[in-house]
Amino acid sequence: MRVVTVCGMGFGTSLMLLMDIQAIAQKHGFSVEGEAVDLGSAKGKTCDFMVASSEIASELSGEAVHVISINNLLDKKEIEEKVMPIIRQMT
Repeated sequence: MRVVTVCGMGFGTSLMLLMDIQAIAQKHGFSVEGEAVDLGSAKGKTCDFMVASSEIASELSGEAVHVISINNLLDKKEIEEKVMPIIRQMT
């Protein structure tokens, strides 16, 4: 499974989000590969789903894959509650 995490600059926030998602998936027995990118690079990326802050996610609404919007990027519980159903659905 491949995820693309998106933030304004493509490092920092998106990298932290990717690492959180990978740790959460591993805790549940799933393996997730991914890439942290900036908003401009995210358009048209090949992946199973995208994850971004609510502000950035609205800019990705035209993508062909599911875009998960996270309100509080520091809230691991919110990330887990929103990401795990998608991971389970895709496996």
